[in-house]
Amino acid sequence: MSAGLHVTSPPTVPRAVHDAAVAELVRQYRAVPPGERVRLGKRTSNLFRFGTGGADDRRLDTSAFTGVIEVDPVARTAQVQGMTTYEHLVDVTLAHGLMPLVVPQLKTITLGGAVTGLGIESTSFRHGLPHESVREMDVLLPNGELVTARPDGEHADLFAGFANSYATLGYALRLEIDLLPVTPYVRLEHRRVATGDLVEAIREACASDADFVDGVVFTRDEQYLTLAHLTDDPGPGVSDYTGQQVFYRSVRERRTDHLTIHDYLWRWDTDWFWCSAALGAQHPLVRRVWPGRYRRSDVYRRIVALDRRTRFSSRIRSLLRQPQEEPVIQDVEIPVERLPEFLDAFQRDVGIEPVWLCPLTLRGERTWPLYPMKPHELYVNVGFWSTVPEVPGDPEGHNRRVEDLVAELGGHKSLYSTVHYDEPEFWQHYNGPAYRTLKDRYDPDGRLPDLYTKVTGRP
Repeated sequence: MSAGLHVTSPPTVPRAVHDAAVAELVRQYRAVPPGERVRLGKRTSNLFRFGTGGADDRRLDTSAFTGVIEVDPVARTAQVQGMTTYEHLVDVTLAHGLMPLVVPQLKTITLGGAVTGLGIESTSFRHGLPHESVREMDVLLPNGELVTARPDGEHADLFAGFANSYATLGYALRLEIDLLPVTPYVRLEHRRVATGDLVEAIREACASDADFVDGVVFTRDEQYLTLAHLTDDPGPGVSDYTGQQVFYRSVRERRTDHLTIHDYLWRWDTDWFWCSAALGAQHPLVRRVWPGRYRRSDVYRRIVALDRRTRFSSRIRSLLRQPQEEPVIQDVEIPVERLPEFLDAFQRDVGIEPVWLCPLTLRGERTWPLYPMKPHELYVNVGFWSTVPEVPGDPEGHNRRVEDLVAELGGHKSLYSTVHYDEPEFWQHYNGPAYRTLKDRYDPDGRLPDLYTKVTGRP
């Protein structure tokens, strides 16, 4: 049983140590002069908004908030510090035979980031989004007050509105989350699906007894769904996609597969889904000399960030008289019945392949005001992360087309990447009245930027 689980748990953070760190952070925060912008500094980021302001903000050290305080294997809950990465959180919980209900795809996404932003993975068809497994959280408000937000009580509005607020209403320093039991291995079945059968196949997969469901559209004529089940059986052998083999290729090449639960949760991270190919990391010769510890999403993102800062690729294209490229890096949620329309238009107007599919249904009856989705409705997250030649005279043309298409089809767009809506349209999509009510209560002095300013970099 132990082969697929990390049986040696990393050390936890004593509650007294956490409480002392909270007191010190609150002291530092309150010492910042009024009118001076402040934010909590993180070592890693998975946002794809480069250079959108904040360079002059006062940053407070959060290195004391990167651990797990406690796991309760009986109640199946964990007390977690807000800046803890899912990589660390998973290592701790797997030692207890447990995992978070939803583990976003990339190792350095933090729990607090996934809750105040959005995260998704192949359990989302059953367990929704990361914020839906939160029982309570301690939030440092913009005025320096520390409050505990729960589904009911004095700060129930903050609890509901924290998701998709992107740290513009405060910072989560401690979160209590639900966990679910796991087995050492995961059995994967990759099913090729005819184009016309995709919607029905997704519905059937989500109604099955599968523990995990996601998919890949390689082309409009080649689409796969992967149904995965927790198991104690390693099968004929456990695959390893952290070395020379690349996971997404196996979706085409294998009908069934087995991974340890640890490697399943991070199957996409080693090659950043398929995006590592653009950096040469999938070329057999390069891969042999590229150290394994550097084949991971945060390394690739730092390379991309460096390229954006230096404009190296852009300068090379100019020298070679090649068209400039527009980054189109987005995740969108589309009602499942409108998915074929989205894929047809996306293939025609944008043309990025492959794309990732991840079914999603809210976990319970409640809704979340800043990312309004309907309970019991099946959505499909479509993820696409690449560059395409710029539309002449319109360097944001493809991203704007995606935003228009999502709106036409009754979908939603995640805000971790570039946002091109004008302000009235933005607040129409993200419930401006509800946000303003929250902002007026929890940040009446505007100590933190509002959501529109935060995600667009425009005042």
